[in-house]
Amino acid sequence: MDLVEVAPQSQPPVCRILDYGKYKYEQSKRAKMARKKHHFMHLKEVKLRPKIEEHDFQFKVNHAKKFLESGNKVKFTVYFRGREITHKEFGKRLLERIIEVLNEVATVELSPKSEGRNMVMTMIPKH
Repeated sequence: MDLVEVAPQSQPPVCRILDYGKYKYEQSKRAKMARKKHHFMHLKEVKLRPKIEEHDFQFKVNHAKKFLESGNKVKFTVYFRGREITHKEFGKRLLERIIEVLNEVATVELSPKSEGRNMVMTMIPKH
């Protein structure tokens, strides 16, 4: 048994006689449980091409919807290959269509913008 200062900020400070090892173990358990209940927002990425077929589009949007419903951010990347870069309006149209489909579960954090051969947009979940 040890003499342990439990509340040093109170006036006068509070001390107890207890097993210090057990006390430290219980404190670490409480801290671990608090961290376990905390949810971090991760960034998930969904990559698309401008000439995507309808089924593939629905499949990727459904994955993004699951990510958003679990509380994560989603980054949509439309990447252009070869001469596709001359028709950026296809990528912009695709991202606008994604916004329409996901507007009930998410909001646009970063609007569609072009970065080299890619067009990028970020969405965050509505709470």
